Amino acid sequence: MTKPRIAVIGLGYVGIPLAVALARHFPVVGYDIKSRRVAELKGGIDRTGEVDSPVLRASSLMLTDRAADMAGCDVLIVTVPTPVDADNRPDLGAVRSACETVGSVLGQGAIVVLESTVYPGVTEEICGPILEKASGLKCGRDFFLGYSPERVNPGDRTHTVERITKVVSGQTPDVTERLAAVYGAITEGGVFRARDIRTAEAAKVIENAQRDINIAFINEVTQIFQKAGLSVFDVLAAANTKWNFLDFKPGLVGGHCIGIDPFYLARWAQDLGHNPEIILAGRRLNDGMGDFVAERIDERLAKLFPNGKAGEILILGLTFKEDVPDLRNSRIVDIVRGLTGRGHTVRVHDPMADPEEAREYYGLDLLTSLDGVKDCACVVGAVRHRAYLAYTPDVLGRLVRPGGLVADVKGLWRDLPMPQGLHRWQL
Repeated sequence: MTKPRIAVIGLGYVGIPLAVALARHFPVVGYDIKSRRVAELKGGIDRTGEVDSPVLRASSLMLTDRAADMAGCDVLIVTVPTPVDADNRPDLGAVRSACETVGSVLGQGAIVVLESTVYPGVTEEICGPILEKASGLKCGRDFFLGYSPERVNPGDRTHTVERITKVVSGQTPDVTERLAAVYGAITEGGVFRARDIRTAEAAKVIENAQRDINIAFINEVTQIFQKAGLSVFDVLAAANTKWNFLDFKPGLVGGHCIGIDPFYLARWAQDLGHNPEIILAGRRLNDGMGDFVAERIDERLAKLFPNGKAGEILILGLTFKEDVPDLRNSRIVDIVRGLTGRGHTVRVHDPMADPEEAREYYGLDLLTSLDGVKDCACVVGAVRHRAYLAYTPDVLGRLVRPGGLVADVKGLWRDLPMPQGLHRWQL
């Protein structure tokens, strides 16, 4: 396979940078079921912010919402979301649907690669049979499977798909080598050949679970320190002087990876008859952090305004991490709900977020500007956007009423002197 024709299915945070990178070396079709998304990309607009407009416009990538355009592709890479349902159980609906679509255009000798995060066994035990049924072909004879876990970190321009190590594994040694050649052409980080597909799936699902558990530890000691009147940021500044201390920060663990993937690992463990105590304990701690923050802010405001007439609370930031527009699984909403549930009036601002998505996902009407906003009882620094890091004492003094509270959840203004009369609280 000298110049394979490649299809990338799903053009979100993972799919679009991958498709553009592959298109520099191979003929590539980028497919998405959302016609609006395809139209925007054709116009050079990537609302995820992962691919700059000039790069997108210059790419040879063929963009389509027609499955038939993928017919004849030699390698078909599935990069669709793998969320959880309301009960935190893995939701493979998008993977199943993508496999049905791929199966409808699958040809002899093609390789279907899954990049989505799944628990071990999904590629071969779930995707394989769906592809067989949709195509009428035999898996392992007429077409083949592969797995290469995505490692996209939204907003990270350092660890891009062109620089990271790509893990690959195929149904046969030959398929593994063919995939190594494809991915090796686009990344300077090299290719790691996993022992088999299930091993590659397992490696992916523990990567974010490990990070989740480490953050959960920091979140738990944060809660302990709060009871003692200590700031975790001050403690971490001292602890980080040790050479082997792991530099994790407290926070609200959201997004489509760290807050989701541990549930896939936990479900697989339970299916095997193992009770995943640490994994689920970490999830409980992290999912409860937003309400913990809301409780602490409520307690502070009750002391500052004992008559109960505190006034509005302004939350700065809603996206799941700094300087990205991604609102998926944002846990900032837990602070919002925690405060409104305690009787406070809350307004939210985020220059990175799409107001329509905020309304669709969370029923929130975002402030599109802070012009004219003043005299809030409390301003909450919830997301470490560059725009908020640039705030001066004068800006905070305008936003917060005299005697009010600056609640610094992310340590944005740790070294910033507070205007006279304002109170500071931080994790």
